[in-house]
Amino acid sequence: MMLRNLTLSLLILLGSCGGTQEPVATDRATPAAPQKIYEWRMVTTWPKNLPGMGIAPETMAKKIKTMSNGRLDIKVYGAGEIVPALEVFEAVSQGTVQMGHGAAYYWKGKVPIAQFFTALPFGLTAQEINGWLFHGGGMELWRELYAKYNLVPVAGGNTGVQMAGWFNKEINSLDDLKGMKMRIPGLGGEVFSRVGGTAVNLPGGEIFTSMQTGVIDATEWVGPYNDLAFGLHQVAKYYYYPGWQEPGPNLELIINKEAWDGLPPDLQAIVENASLVVSADLLAEYTARNNAALRELVDIHGVQLRQLPADVLQKIRKISYAMTEEIVDPDDELANRIYNSYQTYRDGVLSYHEISERAYINARAAE
Repeated sequence: MMLRNLTLSLLILLGSCGGTQEPVATDRATPAAPQKIYEWRMVTTWPKNLPGMGIAPETMAKKIKTMSNGRLDIKVYGAGEIVPALEVFEAVSQGTVQMGHGAAYYWKGKVPIAQFFTALPFGLTAQEINGWLFHGGGMELWRELYAKYNLVPVAGGNTGVQMAGWFNKEINSLDDLKGMKMRIPGLGGEVFSRVGGTAVNLPGGEIFTSMQTGVIDATEWVGPYNDLAFGLHQVAKYYYYPGWQEPGPNLELIINKEAWDGLPPDLQAIVENASLVVSADLLAEYTARNNAALRELVDIHGVQLRQLPADVLQKIRKISYAMTEEIVDPDDELANRIYNSYQTYRDGVLSYHEISERAYINARAAE
């Protein structure tokens, strides 16, 4: 009897100990689901491998790929490799490609008010337009405008104040501009036409040949860094400043809205932040390279550096301000908000820069 009871107790004990087993821990991690790879194409308005503006999109694509650990892979094409330079806007808007890099004044025939987001004659400098875009409400207005065209814009760089251009005769008065055919885009070109010249809108890759063959008589491009690379000193003798037509042109990265909306938030943030880094670097590059290039143009190639006469600049400035108002459709509510925002910001920043930027530069230049 005792043996029977002991056996029964043992069976009960064994049953209570072995009824439920704890899971055994292992060092194996659950395999992560493969992340989606986005393969995009970017077209640009610039010749392939152009120093500065042409390299910036390539740099941007590399940074985006690195920052995204390869999840967003962008192949960059120069002007004409997929679409002509001046058709970048349409190609991205229609979804032919996902991205583009260029300048908003190239599309002035389609979106006149877009020129406010690149450069206006006697308008904002690079420092000033960045202030308007990022802290003055400009970016929100820019995105609202481009949404109508199925696009998302991102600031894509700046060259700083440009040069007035290349001429084969001296400019002593407005009469010297009459009848002249000049490559000059945007509102600056319309101003040039108003004073009696003929403005021609050519992509960069066509400038040298057009000057060489007499299709145009004069041209502006960017500044010494790019103009030297283009060899413009070989087709023109006089190099004039200042670049009243482009005091601080903001370049743009444009993205097809449907493609943008298809990106997860972290990749959208990577695109925006990579663009900011490249934008800052591009302006620094032009600031660092322009002086050495100018010295080479003048000292080695014998270019005649000239300043536009004060009275010529005064007359062009007056016409420019009037024409800036003319491109604003009075019946377009958004266009008027863009104009009012720009002008209000401009008035404020110019007032402050009188006692800061200008005052300091004048003091530094004083004997």
